[in-house]
Amino acid sequence: MDMAPSAQPITPTALPTVNRRRVATAAALASAVEWYDYFVFGIAAALVLGDLYFPAGSSTAGVLASFATFAVGFLARPIGGIVAGHLGDKRGRKPMLVLALTLMGLATTGIGLLPTYETIGVAAPVLLVSLRVLQGVAVGAQWGGAMLLATEYAPEGKRGIYGSVVQLGVPIGVVTANTVFLLAGAFTTDTQFAAWGWRVPFLIGLFVLGLAWYIHAKVEETPEFRDAEKALAELEKSQQGSPLRTILRDHLGTVFLAGGSFAVNTATFYILITGVLDYTTRELDMKKSAVLTVSLCVSLTQLVLIPAAAALSDRYGRIRIYTLGAVGIALWAIPLFLLIDTGSLLWLAVGTFVASCFLSIMYGPQAALFAELFTPEMRYTGASLGYQIAAVCGGGLAPFLMVLLLETTGTSMSVAAYIIALSVIALLSIKVLADRARSR
Repeated sequence: MDMAPSAQPITPTALPTVNRRRVATAAALASAVEWYDYFVFGIAAALVLGDLYFPAGSSTAGVLASFATFAVGFLARPIGGIVAGHLGDKRGRKPMLVLALTLMGLATTGIGLLPTYETIGVAAPVLLVSLRVLQGVAVGAQWGGAMLLATEYAPEGKRGIYGSVVQLGVPIGVVTANTVFLLAGAFTTDTQFAAWGWRVPFLIGLFVLGLAWYIHAKVEETPEFRDAEKALAELEKSQQGSPLRTILRDHLGTVFLAGGSFAVNTATFYILITGVLDYTTRELDMKKSAVLTVSLCVSLTQLVLIPAAAALSDRYGRIRIYTLGAVGIALWAIPLFLLIDTGSLLWLAVGTFVASCFLSIMYGPQAALFAELFTPEMRYTGASLGYQIAAVCGGGLAPFLMVLLLETTGTSMSVAAYIIALSVIALLSIKVLADRARSR
């Protein structure tokens, strides 16, 4: 059986089941609300933000500017990962997660209250970009904290399934964001939606602050971090370096391999939920509500597929399951866009559903896989950096590059080729990680 490339097995701690379930639930909720706040921006970028904050001579130029702002949030994510990772390895997982949730809640609410270009001129896009940067920092800080709360409380042999509860935050966030936008569109006219209806999903994000308080008050620090504090104290006493310095000096290759292995997943995901939404409504004249409904239904299937893939990784190994997903994404890229280009809602649903299956197969084991790449005293830093590098190189640029490729080449096959190229990088990175695991 293939092994995950673990730096060191996580030793399970004897804890009451109720405590583990409470922590896992809190981690899943933290991930879900954080991703909800993050995804509402992506949907709004595809639907309204270009016209409201980046008025230009053509709709394509406005969408490109809007998606560029969307990408800025990804560029900021490594900052959150670095700062929260370093402090999370030194001060604890919980305080960094609470801080990330608070920052996200405030930034998202700020976007919901932000005046448009017509009202305050150039200050509007400047403030929008600034708030998007704060969202990026927040989500960059969040993932590592939520993931480690779940995996470091996991019982023996179940780290994959415990880590997957955090991964479920992504489809839950997508489903919730799409649902709220559908409801906002259903209860407003097109004029009302453009004027104020789109703001409602952002203002709902304020409720994340209540969850931040709950985690601060009710959730204890992970046992593994308390054990790792001793090793970290000895490391600092001997002046060998901080967690961040140790990662940059000794484990940067592992960080880049982790990022390379995951970039195709995050790129394809954002192409499906944001790029395809713009492409089908603007270029193929499909109805906005219908495309959002398809995205919502496909995301619901991930609630089953992600934990199923994670459970299989506990049984058959992270690398084996993870590789299966990457191969599937590569093989399905061309059929996916052939189906989308038909302009049929049914074939759009079929194409995105199959793609979503392969994404889930990768995403389910990913939290546990990344946790196992690093020892506890540097795990928050290393895992966060690997994840956020993938987010920048893959997800952040994907919708922007999709619009650019479509405009430049005139064919969606160029987007499929982009996905295939990232799949090759992923498979090469996975092979090196697997070879390293076998050599140990």
